[in-house]
Amino acid sequence: MIKVDYIIVGQGLAGSVLAFLLMQKGQSVMIFDNYTEGSKKASSQIAAGVINPITGMRFVKTWRIDELLPVAYSTYKEIETVLGIKLWHDRHFIRVLRHIEEENNWLLRQNYADYASFCGQIPPSVSESLEAHFKPHYAYATVNRGAQVNLPLLVSRFKTYFKDNACFTNGEIISDDLIVSTTCVQYKNIEAQKIIFCEGAKGSTNPYFSYLPFNPDKGELLLVRIPNLNWTNIYKNKMAIVPLHDTEGATKDLYWVGATNTWAFENDQPEERAKLLIINELKSNLNTDFEVVFHQAAIRPTVKDRRPFIGLHPKHPNIAIFNGFGTKGTSLVPFWANHFTDFLLQNTPLDKEVDICRFSG
Repeated sequence: MIKVDYIIVGQGLAGSVLAFLLMQKGQSVMIFDNYTEGSKKASSQIAAGVINPITGMRFVKTWRIDELLPVAYSTYKEIETVLGIKLWHDRHFIRVLRHIEEENNWLLRQNYADYASFCGQIPPSVSESLEAHFKPHYAYATVNRGAQVNLPLLVSRFKTYFKDNACFTNGEIISDDLIVSTTCVQYKNIEAQKIIFCEGAKGSTNPYFSYLPFNPDKGELLLVRIPNLNWTNIYKNKMAIVPLHDTEGATKDLYWVGATNTWAFENDQPEERAKLLIINELKSNLNTDFEVVFHQAAIRPTVKDRRPFIGLHPKHPNIAIFNGFGTKGTSLVPFWANHFTDFLLQNTPLDKEVDICRFSG
């Protein structure tokens, strides 16, 4: 019998970061994930990995962004050091202002002291690039303190890291084979204090947490080649144009473009209508040629109240969930993984906004 402190199910962004933090605190883990190269990718593996501090037509600060940003930065930097890779990239968001109402909303935000660090001016070099490669719009806004994290690289390198530390199992957990007692859980030849489900969109069908109000959202994106654009910002107008990078972090001619949001869907496969929608959006913003390289789709683990699912099962305290981070997972996961780790190891209370006790099971 192999004994560990925690079994973690799912090695996407949430499961990887949580497992890493627990290991850094001296805890032993065993991660289960059944992803193999060539199979359908989870949302973490195709996400742009952006951290956007200001969102919406009214330019409102992202929920708890002042707390999230420093923890995200320090956590990803710690991961960079341990894994020996580059993940974090500072990015400005260049937001299209489509009419005078949006411009007025932006100008209003600039007068608020707690927004000052997020509001910037467009540098001359960016203005030149906008004029050369993008179609003209009413006006633009520059959002500072944005970032982009290379999530596909993070997930891939963490898989190698966990394998090297003999704490990765390529496979899934069959719930019927899970033995739960008052003191531990056992799965086949592995015994743990707790099992934590970090399954992403699969969590909506987990028999222990199916009562939670998951609201899965299908997102589709295109990988496009835009020669000579040399764009290192994030361009946002309905959809985003995000620069990609190689393993050393250098930008290339490849850009992530998207993503769509579909709440009613039959499967997780890419659809032609979504592809055409993104292409049309690109054409309405770019005045330069582009080539579609790849079309991908994935299901996001979104939640009806837009707050994560974190905590212990109401009847089985040895079973836990860390899920529901949706479209803002890149900024949310580090903060809440640290928070959950403190709860697990130091018995500090869970924040009521994310504790699954807010729902009855």
